[in-house]
Amino acid sequence: MPAVALAVTDGMLHYELAVAVEVFGSDLTHIVNPWYDFALCGSGPVRIGRFHLEPDHGLDHLAHADTVIVPSWSDTDIDPPAELIEAVRAAHAAGARVASLCTGAFVLGAAGLLDGRRATTHWAHTRELARRHPRATVDPDVLYVDNGDVLTSAGKAAAMDLCLHLVRLDHGSAHANAIARRLVIPPHRDGGQAQFIATPLPAPGNHPLDELFPWALERLNQPLTVEDLARQARMSTRHLGRHFRHLTGTTPLRWLHTQRIRHAQALLETTDATMDTIAAATGMGTATTLRRHFHRTVGVPPDTYRRTFRP
Repeated sequence: MPAVALAVTDGMLHYELAVAVEVFGSDLTHIVNPWYDFALCGSGPVRIGRFHLEPDHGLDHLAHADTVIVPSWSDTDIDPPAELIEAVRAAHAAGARVASLCTGAFVLGAAGLLDGRRATTHWAHTRELARRHPRATVDPDVLYVDNGDVLTSAGKAAAMDLCLHLVRLDHGSAHANAIARRLVIPPHRDGGQAQFIATPLPAPGNHPLDELFPWALERLNQPLTVEDLARQARMSTRHLGRHFRHLTGTTPLRWLHTQRIRHAQALLETTDATMDTIAAATGMGTATTLRRHFHRTVGVPPDTYRRTFRP
């Protein structure tokens, strides 16, 4: 029976902790038997937001686990407790697979486990993680990273993705999918999928491009150019670029590309349209072009994306 230990201490966030407990701490022997031997490990009673936890074991018990999970750290401006860092480091040295959820990556970084490895965390904290741990390669555009013995996830829902990934590694896809159905969530989101795709679209208001945005969105199936947009907005391309930067933080062509990808995502999620049909509807021309741009932007092929988000 594989042993999973959840490292808990004051200052952690309850959501990611609850995700790990739900997956590894529930009695799921009707799906997989034997299931995990699960333990909460901490140096004493722990306060997690409004909740109080009584650990089963001390932090030294982490070294006896096959897998150690470190939930998210609430305030990345505060250093994690030294005893937590040492316990996580000792567990890894003893052969444990160590996984962090969201900002729990800062604990792994402090323990030296990210050095020379690729890692991720919640997109809002990736820059700070990279600054503190320059020997790590921090990727802000993925859901989770699996280095074998060290794994890290992005925020919130991505924590569940990583937990199910661990189950898939240990017990196979069929059992992981059965647990996903029980939790009423998509059975598998590839770790390389983008955390999010920014879709800068200002709210309607009194600005020079107020009428241009809906006009362009209705014509995503057409090969629009910057000149087309400038002509419709009745301004020069240079003037158009300045307004786009001010309102969306990006260029007209990059904005158009993002809208095409988002439209493709919506069609993949809600229709059974072929790749050629979606390519035509999004102005990408061919299925090959759609697949190339979609994979480059989202991180997974459109076929994989559809299997994840369609029943």
